[in-house]
Amino acid sequence: MKNTYFLPLGGTGEIGMNLNLYGYGEDSHSETDWIMVDCGVTFSQAGLPGVDLQMPDPTFLASQKDNLKGVILTHAHEDHIGAMPFIWPYFNCPIYTTQFTASLLIEKFEEHNIDYDGKINILKEGDVINIASFEIKAIGLTHSIPEMNALLIKSPSANIFHTGDWKIDHNPVVGNGFNSKGLLGFDDLRIDALVCDSTNAIVPGRSGSELDVKDSLDKIIGGIEGRIFLSTFASNVARLYSVAETAEKHDRHVVLSGRGMHRIVNAAKAVGILDGLPEFVDEEDAGYLPAEKTLILCTGSQGEHRAALSKIANDRHQHLVAEKGDTVIFSSKVIPGNEAGILNLQNNFAKKGVNIITGKDEFVHVSGHPCEDELIEMFNLIKPKAVIPVHGEFRHLTANAALAEANGIKNSLVIENGTIIKISDKGVSVDSEVSSGRLHKDGKIIVYDYESPSIERSKISHTGLIVVSVVMVNNKVKGKPVVKTFGLPEFDKEGISLIDWVNQALSNVFGSKNKGGNLESKIRNSVVRQIKGVWGKRPKVEIIFH
Repeated sequence: MKNTYFLPLGGTGEIGMNLNLYGYGEDSHSETDWIMVDCGVTFSQAGLPGVDLQMPDPTFLASQKDNLKGVILTHAHEDHIGAMPFIWPYFNCPIYTTQFTASLLIEKFEEHNIDYDGKINILKEGDVINIASFEIKAIGLTHSIPEMNALLIKSPSANIFHTGDWKIDHNPVVGNGFNSKGLLGFDDLRIDALVCDSTNAIVPGRSGSELDVKDSLDKIIGGIEGRIFLSTFASNVARLYSVAETAEKHDRHVVLSGRGMHRIVNAAKAVGILDGLPEFVDEEDAGYLPAEKTLILCTGSQGEHRAALSKIANDRHQHLVAEKGDTVIFSSKVIPGNEAGILNLQNNFAKKGVNIITGKDEFVHVSGHPCEDELIEMFNLIKPKAVIPVHGEFRHLTANAALAEANGIKNSLVIENGTIIKISDKGVSVDSEVSSGRLHKDGKIIVYDYESPSIERSKISHTGLIVVSVVMVNNKVKGKPVVKTFGLPEFDKEGISLIDWVNQALSNVFGSKNKGGNLESKIRNSVVRQIKGVWGKRPKVEIIFH
């Protein structure tokens, strides 16, 4: 007997790095056709120095390589498409997504010299596609990026509604508003499982409308006299559109700053989303504009060191300068983990006499994810037999499941990455588990998380490194070893060089009458003991024999 399966490999029990699989076949580990929904990344976190990106471990997928029949990308956020250049080439199966998402995906593929010819298929709202045993309908939902499609996934044994990222916004500024009446387009359609975004499941009320943010920004911008720097998520095209319209209304020219801003604007223009707006001003020409006529749209709202806003705050930008009397508007939320970087950025602006406006001061941002009341409305519209919460940390998943249960949906499962769920008209149940983990993008190299050198880098960043170079002739030490330290204080509290302490430890080893044992271990142990006694920390010690 064939069954329908759901398997998250990323994005469940965490925010970011979304990768979900749906399968239909005799057994979840073999003889099953699979489709992939989204393939995203998450950015490096504290404690992982040198790691640029993290993405789901596709080991299970590799075992099913011939059975992966297609990839569907719900929208263009990095946590949903960012891993495609690194994972998709190993499978080379058809890709289905919207025109806007495709334009950004193609740019990624071309940047990485990936041949995608004939593999990208444009999926419009309302389209129905057939992949292996699945019939899939694209259903437009509102989000903080254009052309977000939920998916109605029908197999011979189950009907599933995969929400992707969404919110209920009847006035999203760009694109169509949330249409509850046309949500499914089917009468009396049984939904066996709702696989649902959980990001804001712990937040009461509603997320709010982009139109309300536009009206608020209109009042704020209209009351500012000097130069304005406004930073938001570059992918929020509706926000960019609102800011551009508002700037024109108040006789300001809009300057784009940051690679991400240019990339998104170019993609939006290519598909006609930003039609009717005035042309943006190039960064190198911004200096010719009067301050009161300028609004600069910047990347870097999360305090990213290399982003435009950070360069401006630290006087490192080639073309743009912030001065006393200017204003910076942070039209975004603070993503957990970024607090220190954002506060540092704001303090740097404050030192310059620049005014700062955040969400704590004014109404300048709304989330792109559903809060409690929106989730309840979706439950009532879809009337699923079961809910499988995804896209959230464990506390978000449990809150979503509890909300579903409180609204009459009794068969819901809180799972984590690697859990295979069986879905049928009788409900949902755990089938089995597969290994799941992360890949680290470390420069140009991709490694498994358990092979990543980032842990060793982190240790060195706390305790430093000592390198001892020893010349051996006929099994005897010749000359004085060369010692180099990295990341250690130069002197102890008495003013004695730490290198002198290392040399003392080496002299103790070489002068010892006990010649037995491993010389490398003796040197390392003696140096570590010596420096720990002087400094209070245990450095990493490497010995090189010549």
